Amino acid sequence: MADSSFDIVSKVDRQEVDNALNQAAKEISQRYDFKGVGASIAWSGERIEIRANAEERAKAVLDIFQSKLVKRGISLKALESGEPQASGKEYKLYSTVKEGISQDDAKKLAKIVRDEGPKGVKAQVQGDELRVTSKSRDSLQEVINLIKGKDLDFAVQFVNYR
Repeated sequence: MADSSFDIVSKVDRQEVDNALNQAAKEISQRYDFKGVGASIAWSGERIEIRANAEERAKAVLDIFQSKLVKRGISLKALESGEPQASGKEYKLYSTVKEGISQDDAKKLAKIVRDEGPKGVKAQVQGDELRVTSKSRDSLQEVINLIKGKDLDFAVQFVNYR
């Protein structure tokens, strides 16, 4: 019998992020407390740009965007935000959406699987994802539960379960 396997990845559905951004922009344009303060949120190349006339307003816009992401099922661990910076009369805050597992994080995950996972489970790094293989599907389920139980500083999904 062939080995069973699955991949551990860190991917974000860009369309869902875009939808969350559009919902946040719509809410900002309609809310009374954001009228006349120049608050906006939009894509700026590969990152998200938040503008407002006060530091607190920029953080409030980010908070709205984060709540929209959570409602759409996107982990906030995938969003990396900086601090608001003064730019003339307004404040700008940039956020990026992280995708892929870095080599260091993949090595950490592989070590967790080796050290704490069931016997006979192998983990190997493949680019920006981690493939976990085993003869037993039950062992793979144990690995999934083990990794879900860990408090990682990046979002993970489990795909290609075979």
